Amino acid sequence: MKNFIKIMKALSDPNRVKIIKMLQLRDSLCVCEIRAILKLAQPTVSKHLKVLEEAGLVTSEKDKLWVNFRLNPDSDSPYIVSMLGQLKNWLDETPEIKEIQRLLPTINRKDICKL
Repeated sequence: MKNFIKIMKALSDPNRVKIIKMLQLRDSLCVCEIRAILKLAQPTVSKHLKVLEEAGLVTSEKDKLWVNFRLNPDSDSPYIVSMLGQLKNWLDETPEIKEIQRLLPTINRKDICKL
């Protein structure tokens, strides 16, 4: 039950759900890309990602200057697999998610970070 509660708590925050929805639309994102869409401070985004990662919903991988975050579809947790599967079908018609769907194709880490 402990893992189930951790996953549910991770998904109890609207910004963390938005991050999951973003990662369903794009294979991987870095903190600066997520920050640009959610309009949150970098430490806040990092904190949300840490909660999602500790719950097993996302994984991270260092790639040169960036840390890429991805959904964790290879999880052996039936709760994670189920929730990620269900979230694919939920919330797409909400204004917040529609705005994310509109903005996401315009976000490019090289433009944001000015490297």
